[in-house]
Amino acid sequence: MKKSVRVYIEGTVQGIFYRAFVKENAERHNVKGFVRNLENGRVEIFLEGNNDDVDKMIELCRTGPKHSKIKNVEVKDEKFQDFKTFKILHI
Repeated sequence: MKKSVRVYIEGTVQGIFYRAFVKENAERHNVKGFVRNLENGRVEIFLEGNNDDVDKMIELCRTGPKHSKIKNVEVKDEKFQDFKTFKILHI
């Protein structure tokens, strides 16, 4: 079964390769979507794929790379959009 979620990450997540960490793991777990920094300091991630793969990605996003300090994670269910790749977007 497929699922899509939008995840907002708050904490020390910009300037520490968080987006690259998310992209690398999304590709490893066959999850599509995007990641981008927001102007308010949060990171927005759109994930879609098989339920188990998306759930694994949510857990990885909660942990983050070595130098991240996650303070809050907000997950919202979204409509499936059938992304073909995973991209890092820039504002």
